[in-house]
Amino acid sequence: MRKNSLNHSLLFQGGILMLLFLLQFILPTYHHSSVSKIMLLASYAIGYNFLLGYTGLMSLGHAMFFSSGMYSMGLGIYYLELSPLNGVIFSASFSLMVSLIFGLFALRTSGVSFLIVTLMFGQTFYLSILYFNEFTFGHDGFSLAKYLGSFVIFGKEYLFSNPDIRYNFALLLLTSYLLITTFILLSPVGRILIAIRENESRTQLLGYNVFYYKLFALVLSGTFSGVAGAMHGLLFSYIGTTFAEIHHSISPLLWTLLGGAGTVIGPLFGTGIMYYLIDFISEITKNYLLVVGIVLILMIIWFPLGIMGSVRRKWLKWLP
Repeated sequence: MRKNSLNHSLLFQGGILMLLFLLQFILPTYHHSSVSKIMLLASYAIGYNFLLGYTGLMSLGHAMFFSSGMYSMGLGIYYLELSPLNGVIFSASFSLMVSLIFGLFALRTSGVSFLIVTLMFGQTFYLSILYFNEFTFGHDGFSLAKYLGSFVIFGKEYLFSNPDIRYNFALLLLTSYLLITTFILLSPVGRILIAIRENESRTQLLGYNVFYYKLFALVLSGTFSGVAGAMHGLLFSYIGTTFAEIHHSISPLLWTLLGGAGTVIGPLFGTGIMYYLIDFISEITKNYLLVVGIVLILMIIWFPLGIMGSVRRKWLKWLP
């Protein structure tokens, strides 16, 4: 049964990824760039969903992980003259360390207390960026374009700002996140995480160390988010405080809930729908957030489990 679920899931996700790969050859310039950003933000949402959708821990501080990956990569390239690849590796290590330290403190709480602690840590990180503005460039942020240089693939030189490079790197990150998440969730570890989400007390009664499994989920979620932030900064060549603000912690929560918390592919659908919904309505009215809010409320009423969550309940029972 588990093997069939894995096969079905890989075929379904493979079809979506193939569609995304082919779209780059027909999309106009604006939508080509938009889909690149959606894939990067969806990767961030996948990291968030691993914590919320499969472990049952809601965070309001995930912008800290996203921006810690972005800033560690950007400042590493700017001050330490790291190569872009080493900058991303450095960001992954830094994000892992931040999420580990954060988890050791935050996971001593639960429920609403955990939510408040994540919010406090996230805001502290944001204010720290502003406080050390001489080092981080504060509200202004900074551009990486002139520090990245170029790289060679099959004898041809490319810039990171090249739209095709940006698109395919974003697709590569999304693909790797989907595969890693799928294999973990269909493994015994994934089953234990889901058990913790459904009934933490009973899981602990069965002899599992709940704290360590939740810490694993949080560290993986934080590292995923950090690398997504680093790739966003690298491919769009900008590092700024807006990515550390609280709204950037709320966004992955909305993307995940809209697409379907607890579904691997849900965050991608949620991110894409939300991105284009805001993009479309903001061209019609300045009060676009009000309209977006109404649309989201209606969608939640029609799809209480999120889009892919409802699809799984009605049709695709094997969807992880």
